[in-house]
Amino acid sequence: MDWTEKYRPSTLAEVRGNDKARDALEKWADTWEDHREAVVLHGSPGVGKTSAAHALASDKGWPTIELNASDARTKDVIERVAGEAARSGTLAQGGAGRRLVVMDEADSIHGNADRGGTRAVTSLVKEADQPVILIANDFYEMSKGLRNACREIEFREVSKRSIVPVLRDVCRKEDIEFEDAALERIAEMNSGDLRGAIKDLQALTEGRDSIGAEDVITGERDTTQGIFEYLDVVIKEGDAETALKSSYDVDETPDDLINWIADNVPKDFEGAELTRAYDALARADQWLGRVRATQNYSFWKYAGDNMTAGVAAARGGQKGGWTRYGPPSYWSKLGRTKGARKTRDYVARQIATRNGTSIATARREIVPFLATMTHHCKNRELTVAMAAAYDLDASHVSFVTGSGEDTNKVQSIVEDAQQLREERTAEAGGEAFAGRASDDGDSATASGDTDGQQSIAGEPGSTDRSASAATDEGKPSEQSGADGDDQQSEDDGQTGLSDFM
Repeated sequence: MDWTEKYRPSTLAEVRGNDKARDALEKWADTWEDHREAVVLHGSPGVGKTSAAHALASDKGWPTIELNASDARTKDVIERVAGEAARSGTLAQGGAGRRLVVMDEADSIHGNADRGGTRAVTSLVKEADQPVILIANDFYEMSKGLRNACREIEFREVSKRSIVPVLRDVCRKEDIEFEDAALERIAEMNSGDLRGAIKDLQALTEGRDSIGAEDVITGERDTTQGIFEYLDVVIKEGDAETALKSSYDVDETPDDLINWIADNVPKDFEGAELTRAYDALARADQWLGRVRATQNYSFWKYAGDNMTAGVAAARGGQKGGWTRYGPPSYWSKLGRTKGARKTRDYVARQIATRNGTSIATARREIVPFLATMTHHCKNRELTVAMAAAYDLDASHVSFVTGSGEDTNKVQSIVEDAQQLREERTAEAGGEAFAGRASDDGDSATASGDTDGQQSIAGEPGSTDRSASAATDEGKPSEQSGADGDDQQSEDDGQTGLSDFM
């Protein structure tokens, strides 16, 4: 049996290493009748979030309804499984008819890519008549609307001094003799992950009745310390050959290593040597570009030669003293722009799928065109059509149009787009039945075509117009655009926007 399940805390008092978060969760539950808000437990994997939720349910005597968001991501499933549970109680179980809804991996649902999943969860937490706990590894991967609808409690990484007593208790319950040094090594190896530490202990003691320090092979290296030591070699001390050979022992890809060196070399280099160093880094970046373009990773060798040996050779001589090196600023920039890049990529992916283009083409050519046409939502009708055609939510509309995500204008556009999609779905369903009726000889669809040919209707009222055209021209009218809009002009196909024009 998995020891992480066997020794899962049965009460909140047994949850280790996150006393502040545990107390906040208990207070949330005790005062739920007063605020009736959902709560998000977030933090790194293995720190006890799910265990705390179930321990709370045990303490309160609340039956739990559990849903894993990564398995059930659509609106229909969420509303059917969790929604009904959250909106109704049972008088037979739980204090005051309470039950606890627990949704794990809530940060794995992303906007309309999950067919309404985010909106369904947001509605659920706002309307729930039962306590709801969402569990996420990354709080900021959740949508802004969902975050704002919940309280948040952060679970931090469990300290070594909190992990070791847990491992000690498990050893005693399993009748395993142990050395404290062995348990300390396991705790260090897992860097705050209590669940991982317990799993490692079980694996290391499989078929044994004791564990010593020599039995624990960490196999782990402090990569942060390793990169700092390496920067001393390449920037201050080593010659070209030493810098190159030392790079083999650094646990960084060339794409990351070049950013470490580029950001830190100006702290010790200046003048001509800094110019030579950046020349070498520029050549390395060119080779990395070839890797990205061709997927030929043998070019990494040439990139590595330039960013390590090339930079070391650019140095005028050895440098002494201590320098405060730091991680690349590029990483923090990526973190700040991550949300925008994800939004951009989602919009491009939707356009590419609908229009039959590549994502790169959609991002480079169509998105800027859409942005110009719908700037600040001034052409409201077109903006609604765009949002409906590509299934965009408020953040996506805001990204394309440059309008504020939370403005009433954007929100109303998203609501109208949703209504437009529903109307088109209903119409498409009606037309399918109408087509079946015509096969059975329904005179209402005959449209007066003496050759028995039938026009294809795309929008309400288009059957009559198509029938008239067929009578006048002696042939059926052409099928309307992808969304059946009979107002499509002849040149729309040249814009790539025919899906919603």
